[in-house]
Amino acid sequence: MDATEARNPVGVLLVHGLGGTQYDLGSLHKILKRAGVEAHTLTLPGHSGKPEDLLDVRAEDWVDTVEARYRELAAQHETLHVVAMCLGSLISVEALKRIAQPSGKLVLLAPPVFLDGWATPWYWIFRHIVYRIPYFARGMKIAEEEPFGVKNDLVRSIVKAKFERGDDFHYPWVPLACIKQVDRLRRWVARGLDAIRSPTLIIHAREDDLTSPRSAEFLVREMGGMARMVLLENSYHMICVDNDRDQVAIEMLRHLDLDASVVKVRSRARG
Repeated sequence: MDATEARNPVGVLLVHGLGGTQYDLGSLHKILKRAGVEAHTLTLPGHSGKPEDLLDVRAEDWVDTVEARYRELAAQHETLHVVAMCLGSLISVEALKRIAQPSGKLVLLAPPVFLDGWATPWYWIFRHIVYRIPYFARGMKIAEEEPFGVKNDLVRSIVKAKFERGDDFHYPWVPLACIKQVDRLRRWVARGLDAIRSPTLIIHAREDDLTSPRSAEFLVREMGGMARMVLLENSYHMICVDNDRDQVAIEMLRHLDLDASVVKVRSRARG
């Protein structure tokens, strides 16, 4: 038996968010392994070093990378699911539009089709003007600030301490020029959603500080019968590490037809 034949018939591709790493998805990698599937990660272009690496990355680079990784893994598994967080959700949607016959299902976690969460500053709309001035767009830094997308006080304090120590788990800022690429991708995703062939679960927090539930509602409506939504009641944007993380894992496993009993449910946390 060769290496290909020996592989698990079911695989999952995990796609992280902007400025992040696989840690954006919390314990989902380990949980999927306990459920008996092979979990794969990738590093999006511009995310393997420092924030400045994002300056010359284009949205096309992200989509091409995820599409190529999907096709590579699809040749190794009978069924390949995709689970993606934040920006990774948008990239995955756009990449899967190109796949005529996907073998698995899709899970979108906090997809930011609209940047309209409660923490979005009123002046954010003016970023489109700054985009036209390349020098400022490349030099302006969009910093990670409290609440860091986390409602749980303990987890938020841990995240803050990691930033203060300079831990290599998430970029402390991204250039505004990179947000321009996110905006380009958001526009692409909003079109042609009927091309998605994968049964899709969208998990979104009602109190998401970056992107309101309008994003999830839009995707469900435009995907028609291919998508359904689960709203979380006790988290902000980073739903894989926040108060509802156990529910996120359980909903994901059920959607992928996997054993949800592998999730070790904690007592309900309070934000």
